[in-house]
Amino acid sequence: MEPDLFTAAAEERQEKDPSASPLAVRMRPRTLDEVVGQQHLLKPGSPLRRLVGEGSGGPAGVSSVILWGPPGTGKTTLAYVVSRATNKRFVELSAITAGVKEVRAVIDGARRAAGGFGTETVLFLDEIHRFSKAQQDSLLPAVENRWVTLIAATTENPYFSVISPLLSRSLLLTLEPLTDDDVRGLLRRALADERGLKGAVALPEDTEEHLLRIAGGDARRALTALEAAAGAALDQGEGEITLATLEQTVDRAAVKYDRDGDQHYDVASALIKSIRGSDVDAALHYLARMIEAGEDPRFIARRLMISASEDIGLADPNALPIAVAAAQAVAMIGFPEAALTLSHATIALALAPKSNSATTAIGAALEDVRKGLAGAVPPHLRDGHYKGAAKLGHAQGYVYPHDLPEGIARQQYAPDALKDREYYTPGRHGAEARYADAVEWTRKHLGRRRS
Repeated sequence: MEPDLFTAAAEERQEKDPSASPLAVRMRPRTLDEVVGQQHLLKPGSPLRRLVGEGSGGPAGVSSVILWGPPGTGKTTLAYVVSRATNKRFVELSAITAGVKEVRAVIDGARRAAGGFGTETVLFLDEIHRFSKAQQDSLLPAVENRWVTLIAATTENPYFSVISPLLSRSLLLTLEPLTDDDVRGLLRRALADERGLKGAVALPEDTEEHLLRIAGGDARRALTALEAAAGAALDQGEGEITLATLEQTVDRAAVKYDRDGDQHYDVASALIKSIRGSDVDAALHYLARMIEAGEDPRFIARRLMISASEDIGLADPNALPIAVAAAQAVAMIGFPEAALTLSHATIALALAPKSNSATTAIGAALEDVRKGLAGAVPPHLRDGHYKGAAKLGHAQGYVYPHDLPEGIARQQYAPDALKDREYYTPGRHGAEARYADAVEWTRKHLGRRRS
């Protein structure tokens, strides 16, 4: 038997005894109109609509689709809906366990089904990024000859993880993370729907909010937790899922944290101040609270980048690159793995030597500019690359520093009104100590008067 083949008989058994399947499976949308989120992919005339035969364009021309998005955003669901809407056989493979042998078996089965019964096959390949180049190459003949409609899913950037020949033959669709409202709607539907819990239990607001935090935008995780908590509540003879029951079931304490209220700003402020104060343990505590509360990891990463310049600066020049790298990694991988990257950056920043000299320097410079202290650019610094510049005296008398042994020229750079202004006061901690020596030496060789 082909791997993970969803046959009509299997669907019939599920419909006769829906309780035999997990809640996430029972609540799987049957049509595109039941899909939550991803509205940018579900507009009239969109490729997905045409793939299932809606609209004047029909499904013609689409033989391969790559779905790229975070876990739990509906990649498997969309593949299943396409197969159901088009009455095609649906075969599911996971790149974690399948190899070339399994792929070839599915392709051979698809060719037999097409030749013998005129039945087309949808091959859903989950986590295609885990396939090697050779394994992905084995899919090309089936895609090119349209023996199967390939729908591949990946959580990693397909431009780096999918071979170019397959990518060029595929329609790439990007799935966005589900919002809390998307997941909330799904939970409420599962509570009331005949395929779901049929109104057997209620979900109070505080429990629902914690469930949303646990889910973190992952629909499958949300439904799995809901099913477990509902089962525990019913076993205890309770008509609603209390916060205590949910906590006990999923073994995660509810974090008192309102992402739209004061707690959002208070905890974020505490994280940054703990990093500034070099208390690595307190910083990790507040980071954990933000993660557990379902805070947007991109928001945390932005705060860390700001902290790297605001509170560390030149005392550790590696702090900003670490924070930027963390932000880039977070954008690529998302939770839960992003927690490791944020921890990495938080620890590095908290233990780094501190300096706010970059903050105070630009603050002082901005203050002068806002007061109107500017003045004309000295003539020898002006652009001299256009015709007539020399007649205006522009760039005349400029000394090229690289021509001098010391690499520094004694000439005025600032406007007259600011020629003696000193904004940067270097600290003496960490790597910035060498900047302190450098700025003293350069000011002396520039002939600057000390203020």
